[in-house]
Amino acid sequence: MECQVRPATSEDAAAISRVVIAALHKSNSQDYSPDVISQVEKSFAPEAVSVLLGKRKVFVALLTEIIVGTASLDGDVVRSVFVDPAYQGSGIGRQLMGGIHVTAASAGIGVLRVPSSITAESFYAALGYQKIRDEFHGAERTIVMEKQLES
Repeated sequence: MECQVRPATSEDAAAISRVVIAALHKSNSQDYSPDVISQVEKSFAPEAVSVLLGKRKVFVALLTEIIVGTASLDGDVVRSVFVDPAYQGSGIGRQLMGGIHVTAASAGIGVLRVPSSITAESFYAALGYQKIRDEFHGAERTIVMEKQLES
């Protein structure tokens, strides 16, 4: 499914929040407790997303002007890759990551890292990311992965 990937604007904060929270509840809740989901959800309220827009390179994926996915680049770290559950598995995440890879490579970044959820580990592995280590933040397990970018 072809989508348009573009840089996010401040007007996108509420839609980004909606996509992230829907994905957390539908997909990530299979791998994480309700307490962990609730904690992460707070980090993606519209106001919190607005703050992130000023700190990271945030991208959105659109299908006919509707935001269905998001991803961001924070230096050499990929963060907050989420796709609306109704569109997961249709290639939107892959297209978002393509935009992240192009942006990182054009900025001279040679190696990208991603703190992956348990839920997304196989997605990143399919894109060539390799597991480096596990990290634990309380009950939340994160898999740190990295990928060498082609120059």
